[in-house]
Amino acid sequence: MSRAWIDLFLDAISAERNAAENTLLAYGRDLSDFSSYLNHTNFETVTKPQIEAYLAELDTTGLGAKTRARRLSSLKQFFKFLFLEGLRTEDPAAQIQGPKSAKSIPTSMSETDVDVLMEQVYKGDGNHAKSLRNIAIIELLYATGLRVSELVALPLVATKGDPRMILVKGKGGRERMVPLSDPAREALANWLEIRSQMKVAKGSTYLFPASGKLGHLTRQTVFLMIKEKAALAGLDPRQISPHILRHAFATHLLSHGADLRVIQTLLGHADVSTTEIYTHVLEDRLKELVLEKHPLADV
Repeated sequence: MSRAWIDLFLDAISAERNAAENTLLAYGRDLSDFSSYLNHTNFETVTKPQIEAYLAELDTTGLGAKTRARRLSSLKQFFKFLFLEGLRTEDPAAQIQGPKSAKSIPTSMSETDVDVLMEQVYKGDGNHAKSLRNIAIIELLYATGLRVSELVALPLVATKGDPRMILVKGKGGRERMVPLSDPAREALANWLEIRSQMKVAKGSTYLFPASGKLGHLTRQTVFLMIKEKAALAGLDPRQISPHILRHAFATHLLSHGADLRVIQTLLGHADVSTTEIYTHVLEDRLKELVLEKHPLADV
């Protein structure tokens, strides 16, 4: 019956969610592995302690937290399905907490790499308007730490009058003020001047208008542009993206002495714990401070 119930579950999520073939195969592998662990015991009698013992076994074999979390997710969805379908009288996986993944240190760019990328963008590409747009995009991303989704959806009104700060609407509708650097303001002014002459901009309320259904540039357009410029600059395009520029903004500010709470505000993080992933860059600076500033440093 174990295999029959797995097949029933896979058929259901295929029909209800239009799940991709790879997704169905992943669910099937996860559930089959659990069934093998139980020596193909009938799923009707599986208990919470058995599921917890299975997860503990995965941990001892060295399986990563993300993989264990995915296995548990498969089991949770499977047993919830059995319960809702009346095949079980209770859900043994409902109250089981998944493993917590360690926060990974975000990939960033060195200040030199940012300079190299900027230099390539400023070279232009033969299309004056497009070149000024790309310069404005790169300068704004690096100067503000905006998410690319926030950048492409920036309203034109937010940038009127050569502002020193712009109002950004981020996740959850939360608004924040973000200061602009002088190079970003100059790039923005140059873009606004030529934008006003463009046909696609007529009647548009977006800073970066486009003719598509969204009315503004897509995230994919910005993503591909940055990858292209990175490759032309001799950088590894796999390591460069709008989000990497956001990380660079945060890490470079922190390494130059900015307060973590300030960076939290600028990035639009609701909780400072999210911003704390950047504290790895403090290690060298803190060592330097102790060695140079401590009263006994010269003894």
